[in-house]
Amino acid sequence: MKDILAIKNMCRSEIDILVDWADHEGWNPGRHDAEVFWETDPEAFIAAEVQQGLIGAGSIASYGGNYGFMGFFIIKPEYRGFGFGRKLWYLRRERMLERLRPGASVGLDAAFQMQNFYAKGGFVFSHRNLRFCMEIPIENKLNDIRNHEVLPLTEIPFTQLLEYDTTCFSTQRARFLRAWLCQKDSRALGLVQSGELRGYALIRRCRTGFKVGPLFANTIKVADSLLVELASFASGNSIFLDVPENNPKAMELTQRYNMKEIFGCARMYLGSIPNVAHERIFGVTTFELG
Repeated sequence: MKDILAIKNMCRSEIDILVDWADHEGWNPGRHDAEVFWETDPEAFIAAEVQQGLIGAGSIASYGGNYGFMGFFIIKPEYRGFGFGRKLWYLRRERMLERLRPGASVGLDAAFQMQNFYAKGGFVFSHRNLRFCMEIPIENKLNDIRNHEVLPLTEIPFTQLLEYDTTCFSTQRARFLRAWLCQKDSRALGLVQSGELRGYALIRRCRTGFKVGPLFANTIKVADSLLVELASFASGNSIFLDVPENNPKAMELTQRYNMKEIFGCARMYLGSIPNVAHERIFGVTTFELG
């Protein structure tokens, strides 16, 4: 195939196309992911075009120049195997690094069959993030937490939420959170104990069922309480949770509810692995933006 590849920044309407592609790939995006992602970082979306139009794309989100995340990497099936994907990916990597301060880390969640490709580009494996499916209704199988409240996140000071989130994400992502936590067809809760935020989570409607993400909690009991509260929002639909395998307590939670593993990615980093509270991460926020 001799088409000439052109690389450009995407416009807002093309993000809808990219999310549709993600759905065709079986990634089950959220109903409102496109608008939230665009609001977070409109410069993050890079497209590949040939004469026939859009043939591939991917994201290079920058969080204040302190941390980057590459995701949404898709080449239309009929254009795979001609080198377009390789060219797009390496150009995206270079643009990603240009958007970050020197020495900042870049993360991505790689399809397992793509690990070697990303490794050649300098990314190093950290751990697996595994997608689980659960059916509801569910009930709390752990001991109750005493003297706690589960509250809408709108009732929790944003500064307190942002401080907690940063322990699990390595850098502040205020712009993303303001959009993510207020999206339509979602519910966001925090668990407060003795005036301290002990965990928070969000559930959102997806093309199929609902996803919980993030699910951040100090303990498995807090994570369980938040999960149970959010489950009622799914109205009998399937619930999906992307669980980091390097948190044994998170894996224990999947076993308690007999969740079924259906998909997985390899979390990889270019640069140092961020110093985050892995023991608090029971469900990652999103494979696309980190």
